[in-house]
Amino acid sequence: MSDTPHSILFRNGFVHSPTDPFATALFIEDGVIAWIGDDDTSTSFASRAEKVIDVDGALIAPGFVDAHVHLLETELAYRAVDVSPSAGGTSREAVLDLIRDRLSAGGVGQARALSTTGYDDSGWSGPGVTVHDLDTTFGDVPLYVPRADLHSAVCSTALLRAAGLDESALSDGRLINRSHTAVRDHIRDVSAEERDDIYRSILARAASLGFVAVHENSAIGIDTREGLARLIELTTDSSSGLPLVVGYRGELVSTDDELAQIQQQVPGLRGLAGDLSADGSIGSRSAAMREPYADAPSTSGTLHLSEEQIYTHLLICSSKGITAGFHVIGDRALDTVLAAARRLATEPGMLSAMRRGGHRLEHVELVDSESIAALVELGFAVSVQPAFDAYWGGEGDLYEQRLGASRRARTTPIRDFSRAGVPMAFGSDTPVTALDPWGAVAAALFHNNRDFRISARAAFKAHTRGGWRVGGEPNFMAGELRVGAPAHLALWRADELGVQAENDGRSSWTTDARSGSPLLPILEQEAISRGQRPQCVATLREGVFLYNTL
Repeated sequence: MSDTPHSILFRNGFVHSPTDPFATALFIEDGVIAWIGDDDTSTSFASRAEKVIDVDGALIAPGFVDAHVHLLETELAYRAVDVSPSAGGTSREAVLDLIRDRLSAGGVGQARALSTTGYDDSGWSGPGVTVHDLDTTFGDVPLYVPRADLHSAVCSTALLRAAGLDESALSDGRLINRSHTAVRDHIRDVSAEERDDIYRSILARAASLGFVAVHENSAIGIDTREGLARLIELTTDSSSGLPLVVGYRGELVSTDDELAQIQQQVPGLRGLAGDLSADGSIGSRSAAMREPYADAPSTSGTLHLSEEQIYTHLLICSSKGITAGFHVIGDRALDTVLAAARRLATEPGMLSAMRRGGHRLEHVELVDSESIAALVELGFAVSVQPAFDAYWGGEGDLYEQRLGASRRARTTPIRDFSRAGVPMAFGSDTPVTALDPWGAVAAALFHNNRDFRISARAAFKAHTRGGWRVGGEPNFMAGELRVGAPAHLALWRADELGVQAENDGRSSWTTDARSGSPLLPILEQEAISRGQRPQCVATLREGVFLYNTL
């Protein structure tokens, strides 16, 4: 529990506020921003504050909201073997060596399997890792090697058997769909005490990165209903000293009773949305596309849900006033979701019910202008992952390999969503990509398709205010620093602060504060690519310190 003072005055900083872009001081009382102004006029508040903090030129800004996380998976990934290309996993032999090094350093220990993270063979010239490789190299060690997108995996025969499966569960040597879920369930079957430790650890890490809230996308094979209920319980009150968890459960329902049962088991559930997968991923060639994959013309991906299933799920959730939503990456999957939603919208009162429900779609990687117009009409919000483009959207990268140059250039159309007025929030899909808020802002600013770039200010709002809006927060001031708003904020050290024009990210920054726009850290593409980021020095939720180095 936190021992944060009842009232705090921050002085000698730069306050990112739309109401006073020249402010240098901010006063918090009872978890609410009570005053914003300059240092000279802060004297009267200094006598009222239990604590006065000179922030020595730090930026005081709204805290970040990650609109798509998997907390259990992410903490386990931090404890796994990093076999990503950046960690040296650039060939079959290199990945096996990385696993061998970990086993030599201590092995699996008490875990049910030794897991890896970041496996991506799309840029290799040779073959990927196989079950045979794991068995012949490591014998009876239970090993789990998921693709970076977590939609398929290879594993050792020892792990298959431990999970109650055999070789017949593999599809072309890989774990997919139900067999993959069974193995993941086996690995993640941890005690309640271990689970709490995992949750607290990853939430503390998120707070140290400036996050005040996250949207947990729980689903079968990712975490349990009980786990989601525990996450919500742990973080409901800001006095927990943890970021708020907005809880979504990716389970399909076909009756009112099924919905009621889930709601009963997960008090505080925000919606049956998130990773309720309409399709798979581009990396695993399971995202459902209108056209075949460029590097595998025999397949155009897989639809995991039918139009009828989507329609029924939307109907039940809309009728009961709860958010519905789906994981959607391919354009054929989006076509299917929109067809079901359009059909429902023709029924009396249902269009209004859908709009009130705050329904949301995750990822939405391939989308044309007609579909974007339908998203607006039907009231859908989108949770997008700019880092997907930064990781895989460049020339010659994974998306171009899978989709070809033309379709690659149309992925993650952030600017199109923004221009059309689609409610948009940024997420990481961690552990698929890292918890890295400024990296996500930079990925939107420097999108590989220049026509999809948005300004740093627009990207920052999508990753702060946008997360509260898409998450259904009723307080319209959440995510901004203004008098009366909840004190959800983070403090940053940055080499230089400035202002960028509201355009597509091509213009230079200015350090001239006379522009009247709130300041942000100046983000440069080369610096971001080298791993340089503004450093978080404190994070507060409703005025409660979640993280503090001041």
